[in-house]
Amino acid sequence: MRIYTRSGDKGQTSLIYGQRVSKNDLRVEAYGTCDEANSMIGLALSFLEKNEFDGKKAFVEKMHRVQTILFHVGAELATPTDKEVTWKLKKDHIQELEDQIDEWDSQLNPLKNFILPSGHSTSSALHSARTVARRAERTAVGLSEVNVLVVSYLNRLSDFLFVAARYVNQQLGGEERPLIADI
Repeated sequence: MRIYTRSGDKGQTSLIYGQRVSKNDLRVEAYGTCDEANSMIGLALSFLEKNEFDGKKAFVEKMHRVQTILFHVGAELATPTDKEVTWKLKKDHIQELEDQIDEWDSQLNPLKNFILPSGHSTSSALHSARTVARRAERTAVGLSEVNVLVVSYLNRLSDFLFVAARYVNQQLGGEERPLIADI
């Protein structure tokens, strides 16, 4: 299979099932932003290659699972509203995020103020992924018909990525920089 098809050279792309839409269609923006968040998570994980910490294997496996689910969320967003979604997001997927947030958060020092994205490169990349997930959520909200679980998942994903960034910083000795109160 060739990577390039030339079918998008005039600003159109295909949704799942072949419906053609403009590349600036809100649905394309939504699933493209999910893809961007997924790529940022992958970048974050690449920074861990030479680092070790207790629980690293479980952390990486959890992130790969999240990447896979996020890929499917993008596919759901790429499916026209009048067509059957082949893989559906479930409440259990959101619960998985919440359970992991609670587990990691219980191991972290409580926040006493706002923090800036900082510390270990993995943490900073996860903060970037978090902001992209927020944009995906905002874009999905703008769609007229979208599975409400998609919006909930993207909302929770950004919380998950925030806590994951803090967790990695703690595990690898990265510094959490507080917001400067007096500027």
